[in-house]
Amino acid sequence: MTRKFDFLVIGNGIAGISFALKASRYGTVALLSKSSLDNANTAYAQGGIATVMYSPDTFEKHIADTLDAGDGHCDIDAVEKVIKEAPAQIEELLSWGIDFDRNDDGKFDLHKEGGHSEFRILHHKDNTGFEIQQALIRRLHAEKNIEVFEGYFAIEILTQHHLGEVVTMHTPNIECYGAYVLNQQTNHIHTFLAKVTLLATGGIGSVYTTTTNPDIATGDGIAMVHRARGVIKDMEFVQFHPTALFHPGEKPTFLITEAIRGYGAVLRTQNGKEFMQKYDERGSLAPRDIVARAIDNEMKMRGHDFVYLDVTHKDAEETKMHFPTIYKKCMELGVDITKDYIPVSPTQHYLCGGIEVDLNGRSSIDRLYAAGECSCTGLHGANRLASNSLIEAIVYADAAVKDAVKYIDKYSWNEMIPAWDDAGTKLPEEMVLITQSFREVEQIMSTYVGIVRSNLRLKRAMSRLEILYKETEDLFDRSVVSRELCELRNVISVAYLIIKHALRRKESRGLHFTVDYPKRMHKSE
Repeated sequence: MTRKFDFLVIGNGIAGISFALKASRYGTVALLSKSSLDNANTAYAQGGIATVMYSPDTFEKHIADTLDAGDGHCDIDAVEKVIKEAPAQIEELLSWGIDFDRNDDGKFDLHKEGGHSEFRILHHKDNTGFEIQQALIRRLHAEKNIEVFEGYFAIEILTQHHLGEVVTMHTPNIECYGAYVLNQQTNHIHTFLAKVTLLATGGIGSVYTTTTNPDIATGDGIAMVHRARGVIKDMEFVQFHPTALFHPGEKPTFLITEAIRGYGAVLRTQNGKEFMQKYDERGSLAPRDIVARAIDNEMKMRGHDFVYLDVTHKDAEETKMHFPTIYKKCMELGVDITKDYIPVSPTQHYLCGGIEVDLNGRSSIDRLYAAGECSCTGLHGANRLASNSLIEAIVYADAAVKDAVKYIDKYSWNEMIPAWDDAGTKLPEEMVLITQSFREVEQIMSTYVGIVRSNLRLKRAMSRLEILYKETEDLFDRSVVSRELCELRNVISVAYLIIKHALRRKESRGLHFTVDYPKRMHKSE
């Protein structure tokens, strides 16, 4: 079956839904969600959304903090764009019914997180992302020009390759015409034709054994663009959140928001000693890359699996009021955070690289935009400043809509695209082949491509991954398509890109630390 829309949105987080809402004013929109609408990386964002609100905060201070966290690798134009356009986008979120906490005087109750010099984090308790996601879904259902497809999984974006042309990275004017999409209920593959396509597919957490991301975070958009010969950038900069709740076997790992350190929590070793002052004068409020490496070092030196986060010195009732989700979760595990230390350890959290886009959200492939975590705007540089991701997503989704509508009437549907051809394929002999390969990818990446790296580890990871790549491509060529098989292909592609980019960087910068090149170069390359 072929379906035609003006706009195709692949992804259902803040970037995808906000784009869809605005694009629906100019044409028909299809929004694809490979799971349920409420299952998105956005919904798992506890901390909040950063924006300059009140004096003494200024745009200049927020810009300086972002550049400092990004370790000399940020795109200054992208940084200025996001920070200066943030207040207008916050106003729009408020108009859509999103609720942020306020003080008794009616002003917003702002948090402060690691790397921020001022209080500028809008939040809703400690489940900000969930509040945003629910409000966006309510708004989405009220729009008549948007058709939502839950349980629809994008397999490939459509380009000239599907018309029989040979497409390489040097092919001029690669174009996107939509996507092949798997209906997971019927197992049929549909052709979605679109004049403009937005990828908002989120993160890559499932590449690692432990992650704060939901299990849908398999890097689908990045992998599809890589296969389509689009430009992917900065994949070596994988952010590990310093303070995920240590509870082995749970996936996704429960996040202990950075806001709790802004509130006053301090990190301690298992014998109760503070240690962050040894690593940075900002102590427990240093940027995430510094804190994560410090914790990793302390654990390795002592042979421990976790450290502690201590908030017991703060007022108990105030702590429960500000962090009810964390309090409830920890109590379920027998930890009363008002009396007990919280066991935490670093875990994969965010990707600063991804599909390279310009200031309008345009990828290197014509008619294809990207926003949110799957994109690389240059805002985060080598390390994301806390709570800058949600604001980046809505600013770039807005920019993409504004750019796309300039051309929407000039584009047409490419009806020469053939239907998906699965002739000669059959169901995989054993599902265990897919699940075991998936586990191997997780183990390879967690063992060799973590917080601290070396050329030896990276090369070993690449050699192991090449075997899995060949086995999986052979299985894909002769099997009926399934979401599980496609996700395996995608995590292998993403893992390959992370390793490739990490081997290429001959320095330590931001989130990429290698024992072979422990010093940072003076300029980013």
